[in-house]
Amino acid sequence: MNPLNARCSFLVPGDLGTRTGGYGYDRRIIDGLRAAGWQVDVQSLGPGFPDPDASALALARRLIEALPDGTLVVVDGLGFGVLPDLAAAHAQRLRWVALVHHPLSLETGLAPDRQRALFESERRALASARGVVVTGPATARALAAFDVEDARITVVEPGTDPAPLAKGSGVAALALLCVASVTPRKGHALLVDALAGLRDRPWTLDCAGSLTMDPACAAALAAAIEARGLQDRVRLHGECDEAGLRALYQAADVFVLPSFHEGYGMALAEALAHGLPVISTLAGAIPDTVPSTAGLLVPPGEVDALRAALRRLLDEDGLRARLAEGAREARRGLPDWRSSAARFAAALEAAARAPLP
Repeated sequence: MNPLNARCSFLVPGDLGTRTGGYGYDRRIIDGLRAAGWQVDVQSLGPGFPDPDASALALARRLIEALPDGTLVVVDGLGFGVLPDLAAAHAQRLRWVALVHHPLSLETGLAPDRQRALFESERRALASARGVVVTGPATARALAAFDVEDARITVVEPGTDPAPLAKGSGVAALALLCVASVTPRKGHALLVDALAGLRDRPWTLDCAGSLTMDPACAAALAAAIEARGLQDRVRLHGECDEAGLRALYQAADVFVLPSFHEGYGMALAEALAHGLPVISTLAGAIPDTVPSTAGLLVPPGEVDALRAALRRLLDEDGLRARLAEGAREARRGLPDWRSSAARFAAALEAAARAPLP
């Protein structure tokens, strides 16, 4: 694409500054596109997605109707997937690019009717997209069920910033670290259940991530910690700034994230960048991110398997050392943000030329 024409609109639901992996991906890609000479016009679709109220839908409609004909428009999937009618109404005049971190219907804890409605809504919306960017191969595979052809999909994995190797806690009680917003999909409650059966071992757990994204889930987690008498061993830090996160990674011995689904898992890649052994699950893109040489992956939702993996890393110094070495090897192959932004730009160029599907 001619640099003079390297321009797109980037529509995000809610606040682009929100501290989650998905919003972090959006920010870094936007920064990378701008550094490469693209003009990126960022606008918010409003709050509440993927459950927007009437005012948010009205705002989204006004924003989209105001976009000039022929505009190349990237929309984060948290919003695009629930706007199928707007996507179809403007598919002839706008060049839609959907950015899908993971399908909305794969969120944990959805009622069956809600899950079916989200699946159908996202399937209809994706039918209007000239290009679909996903953050990992697992999501690309999942989109076959949504009738998205491979030719429209580009995998652009998140970049990872260089990081110093973790120094570890340096104490007898191993420091476990979990970095994720407290929502049902991330599996915090399962982790507390698993650790409750290991109270005879020396460990602590630090959880960094939003406690306000799903207040009911966060309140239930705090209650579970108290009910199991783990208040002195499990610390809920809430959202941390970059300095706070760096300190937690540096002092950690093991990273653990028992997610029920991940489209990529940026926190897992960050753990590898710090050379930390990982305990996680076989869900979604996690096996694509964490090699078997760097972590123990168990079936999602199985507390006994998670407890067994935790027990092994708590008890077996040699295994922990081997997985840490595997993590240090894996960190050498992690993509950087500059290459991720370049791949995203290539996907935009292809979508700008693509016909309406």
